[in-house]
Amino acid sequence: MSKVMFDYTKSILERVSFDLLLFSKELEKAVKTLLPFELEKLKEWLFEFVIEKPELKQCLLIVENK
Repeated sequence: MSKVMFDYTKSILERVSFDLLLFSKELEKAVKTLLPFELEKLKEWLFEFVIEKPELKQCLLIVENK
């Protein structure tokens, strides 16, 4: 079940990546919802994802502080 939640979270983040505020809010929800090992996978994915979208780079602070 956890892979489903992780995939769903990635899907949502990809869809809202056009808006920094919305992306931040969804990322904060994900940080509260995901299990610790899923959060680590999300961090890895996020580092790769922001390479293509540098305007989202500041959102890395959200996951770094958790």
